[in-house]
Parts: sequence; C-alpha cells; structure tokens
Amino acid sequence: MNRRPTLLAAAAMTAAAVLSLSACGGGDGDSSKDKIAGADTDSGGKKESPAPKASEDGVDRPEIKLPKDVKNVFEGGKTGDAKKDAVLADNERRINSIDEAITVDAKTHPALKFYSSKEALLTAADYIQGFRKEDKSFIGTTRYYDRQVTFLKEGVAAVGYCQDSTKTYPKDLKTGKVDRSIPESADDYGFYNTRLKKNAEGVWQTESVTYVEDATKKCMK
Repeated sequence: MNRRPTLLAAAAMTAAAVLSLSACGGGDGDSSKDKIAGADTDSGGKKESPAPKASEDGVDRPEIKLPKDVKNVFEGGKTGDAKKDAVLADNERRINSIDEAITVDAKTHPALKFYSSKEALLTAADYIQGFRKEDKSFIGTTRYYDRQVTFLKEGVAAVGYCQDSTKTYPKDLKTGKVDRSIPESADDYGFYNTRLKKNAEGVWQTESVTYVEDATKKCMK
C-alpha cells in the first residue's frame, strides 16, 4: 500500500484533473459518508494547528485547523513579490483545506469550497470521499517545495510544486491504528501544476490540478 497515492484514479473517476494534498487511501464503503459539505458533497478526523493566517487583504477567510499530528510544511512562501506571495498563500490554504476535510471530524468544511472551484473542487470531493468510504485518514508531515508562480494573464496564475509525503502514514479510523511500516518509495513524491484564478472576493481559487509524472524524479531530494 502506498502511504499516499498520486490520485490518478480519482482523476479517472471524475474525468477531471488530478489534485494535490497530503495523505493516503481511497475506496468503497458506507454511502452515508459520501457527502462533503462545502464541496456540495464532507469528511473526517480531529483538530488543532491553524493553517496560514489570513493576510491583511480584507478578505473574510474561513478558519482552517488541522489535528496536532498532521502538519504541512511549505517552503519558499516569501518571494519578495507581494502578488506571488498572495498566490502561494492561497495555494497553501487550499492544500490545508483538503487535509482538514480528510482529517477533521466536522459537519462542514467551508474552506474547501472557498479555495477550490471547477474541476479542482470536484476532484477534491471525490478524493476526500475515498478516505471516508474506507474509514481512512492519515497523520504526519508533508513537505511542499520548489514552488514557482507564473502569471498567465490578468487574474490567472500557474503554480508548480513538489510534494514529499515520506513522513505521512495511513490511519485506520475504526481501530485508530497507524501503519508506519510502509517503506519509502518514489510514489511518495509528486510534482503538480495548478491553475488559479482570482475571484471577485480577491481569493486565488484553484481551478485545476495536474500531476506531472515525468517531473516526479526531480522532486526526490
């Protein structure tokens, strides 16, 4: 079992682009757990450890809290360019919002829909449902690095980044057991390209995410 698959299966299910987040799992189960509030379809585990705080941009942002045993480390968030930094900050918040929906037991997860839209939101919903159906969650630390922002046109940006999930481990929600026996492999690394668009509220929402298989090796460092 991979501690955290690259989500190609989720993309196939929705015919949407693949998305990034930190975790492991997927599958079948109780249909009563299928809906993800906040993505029009929710998910579960614990709390604590707030996501990046809202920037002083006047945007009323939903709070994101991850469990104490779940942590995302984002490198290179301060580029010296305020506009790029704003894009990277909302990219971080989006990743944290998905992880919150997987690991925190709550009826709603408003941040999920706040930072994702279109294909990225649909794929995120399917990915989160996969965890719920199999009563899975995860713990540990995921690292995001080599993060690059490119502005494509007014209001649209692309963010490419690497992900290292070698320090995350699958958790069985029924038993509470964490599987730390999984050996490190190339499957624990990934490279992603994302497309974000600034909405009317001033939030850089992720519209699509693509896993770039040929670029994964460069992330193994």
